[in-house]
Amino acid sequence: MNTVPEKSKGLGRGLAALLGEGTGVAEGALSRAAGLRRVPIDLLRPNPNQPRRVFDQGELEALAESIRAQGLLQPILVRPDPNAPEAYQIVAGERRWRAAQKTPLHEVPILVLHLSDRDTLQVALVENLQRTDLNPLEEAEAYRRLIDDFGNSPEAVASAVGKSRSHVANMIRLLELPDPVKQLIDERKLAMGHARALIGTPDPLKLAREIVAKNLNARQAEELAKRAHSPRAPRAPHIKDPDLVDLERQISSKLGLAVTIKVHSEGGQVVIAYKTLDQLDDLLKRLTQPVRSIGLVSSD
Repeated sequence: MNTVPEKSKGLGRGLAALLGEGTGVAEGALSRAAGLRRVPIDLLRPNPNQPRRVFDQGELEALAESIRAQGLLQPILVRPDPNAPEAYQIVAGERRWRAAQKTPLHEVPILVLHLSDRDTLQVALVENLQRTDLNPLEEAEAYRRLIDDFGNSPEAVASAVGKSRSHVANMIRLLELPDPVKQLIDERKLAMGHARALIGTPDPLKLAREIVAKNLNARQAEELAKRAHSPRAPRAPHIKDPDLVDLERQISSKLGLAVTIKVHSEGGQVVIAYKTLDQLDDLLKRLTQPVRSIGLVSSD
């Protein structure tokens, strides 16, 4: 007697947490599936609403090699194709189906479900989210659709896929990034740690290009983003009081030495610069003479 595979049971439990037992697509739906069977691989059709956008060819080749060695151990979830009575539409497992097509395999194991279009999409979204090979944007878009398109709460979505609510919220925020940055994520030039650091920065595209050009790691990207959030304000040029400038000039002229007057919040300093010991000796002699003989004050 065929039984529902453990992976499918896990999927059912996730959907039960998300949608409730009475929706027809939770664990009960899987237990009432038409059972396991093997069918020709060419009877399967991809889901036109597949949440996954990118299928990495290198990963498909690696999966195909595993299938050649061990066969396809996990059944593909399908439903009767609404547009082709003899065929089946893939609900979850398109990646395995694509990899199997690269092998000599003629038949694949399937588990037939009877789902509406709406429920098919939800099952596909949750099944994809329970995998680890979605890119960050695919994951973020799947969360958004489950919440916005199907009216699920962030808490229910998080529970369904075994993630925290904050993780779901942070992933969805990735969708706010500009399209050129999203393209770098799709091309795997930016990892999740990089992308998360860019959220809310003044110019995420500029920072993204710098991260890629300098090959920064996630921690370095976070530091770069922090500096972008709190740039150092340029110091305003200090404009000295014209009267002080004139006084500096007069004293410098009398002493024959460079004189700088510095004003602080309380008091200030008069700095006299000398270059040789002879200049210092001459200055000390002039400072120890009576004020009138120094020549700094007029005699009238």
